[in-house]
Amino acid sequence: MAQKLVQTQTQKMVQQQKLTQQQVLLIRLLEMPLTELEQSVQTEIDDNPALEPAPADGMDAADRVGENALEPAEGSASTTDNASEDDSFEERSEREERESALDDALQRIGSDDQMPETMPAGMDYVNSGADYEEMAWGDPVSFYDRLKEQMGEQELTPKQEDIMEYLIGSLDSDGLLRKDLETIADELAIYHNIDAEPQEIDDVLAMLQEFDPAGIGARSLQECLLLQIDRKRWTEARSKARDVLTDHYDDFINKRWGRIAQQMELSDSTLHEVKAELLKLNPKPGASLGETEGRNVQQITPDFIVDTADDGTVTFSVSRGRVPELLVSESFVDLITQFKKREEKGEKCEKLSRSEKEALVYAKEKVDRAQGFIEAVKQRRHTLYITMKAIIDIQHKYFQDGDESDLKPMILKDVADRTGLDISTISRVSNMKYAQTRWGTFKLRHFFSDSYRTESGEEMSTRRIKAALQEIVDGEDKKHPLNDDALKEALTKRGFPIARRTISKYREQLGIPVARLRKN
Repeated sequence: MAQKLVQTQTQKMVQQQKLTQQQVLLIRLLEMPLTELEQSVQTEIDDNPALEPAPADGMDAADRVGENALEPAEGSASTTDNASEDDSFEERSEREERESALDDALQRIGSDDQMPETMPAGMDYVNSGADYEEMAWGDPVSFYDRLKEQMGEQELTPKQEDIMEYLIGSLDSDGLLRKDLETIADELAIYHNIDAEPQEIDDVLAMLQEFDPAGIGARSLQECLLLQIDRKRWTEARSKARDVLTDHYDDFINKRWGRIAQQMELSDSTLHEVKAELLKLNPKPGASLGETEGRNVQQITPDFIVDTADDGTVTFSVSRGRVPELLVSESFVDLITQFKKREEKGEKCEKLSRSEKEALVYAKEKVDRAQGFIEAVKQRRHTLYITMKAIIDIQHKYFQDGDESDLKPMILKDVADRTGLDISTISRVSNMKYAQTRWGTFKLRHFFSDSYRTESGEEMSTRRIKAALQEIVDGEDKKHPLNDDALKEALTKRGFPIARRTISKYREQLGIPVARLRKN
């Protein structure tokens, strides 16, 4: 019996929620730290001629008080009339530039499909009068290029140069060479048609290991540390430190200092000097250069400034950084107003010329985009304000004294319930944001902590328990460190009756090794 396929249509209602462009913009701005927001605002000003920064004295008073934002210091009473004349001149220049940009943009409407004029042969940006300024902040040199520069100072044969260049390219981000010489010899033969014996590669590697910083090109941590200590001027302590690395390396990496002192017959003072020398060595010499010189020097710009007065009063402000107040350009507003007045006089849009219609559409699109961006920046500032206010309300005791043990259990939901915002919004605000306090600058996530509920039902902050655990370990007898059972008893005496397995978990999270590895 043949089967018959029947195709039917059914109607079904499905409710879907889609984010608008404005919501997507707000989400993107909420995730940005202050430095990234500054760049985003400047990019938007450059891209949208309808968006412009407000004059320095044109800030809305409501923003000053309601948003509690940082403001630049006002000028002194000795400001002269000439200064105000300069300001007005700058305002006029800015307005004229915006109007000129509007005129240029309107003239380009409808001509986007035209081929640009070619530049005459022999002309470049410098002698053509183009508005071009070369960056003069210095040319960042990569890790690879720094080593290539030192390579150029060596007397190498063409074959050695090829081997050296391949070795430099084979270093990992720490500056160490993780490949064995036989593998490198095979790779040179297969990929570069270079026939090199492992001994030849080893000779070139020895030259590379003389480059700066010391330790570059080492094939192991032990070799890396030895290369560094061999570069230093000889002293008795450094000589013994080298003996530790060569003869007692296993004890060294496992921090068995007592055993090292016993076998080498070192006094306490000599052992202290040897440890000090070893601590000066860098296990990751490549990290000192970074991908680009200076990259590992990061500057943190706080998004919040929290101030604690001597009487315990806590105030805060949302930092504006270099983000100016934003306005819609008067030139674009005037253009739209002119079209509206013509409509009020009875001139319908159908009578507008094609270029006028395009100009109107262009102006409306830019103005709408500028207004949407301004609203998103204001909404971001307001969201940051109420979020930080809720955090300070919950952790008020901590912001008064800076004692981490006073941090209460607080999760994203606690702040969301207090502010009326969604948990995802609180998460975006708390991510990659910093708060400058009297006690230091911290990530916003620093103020969040889970809770631990004891058998009696008491709720404690895990951060408070970890602080107590760290304090106990720091104060223990290093010759007889406490195991997890002893740490459990010590914490119970302090009022933290927690399980042994929980102590083990917190100890690992704090990076505290087991008792036998803490023994000196």
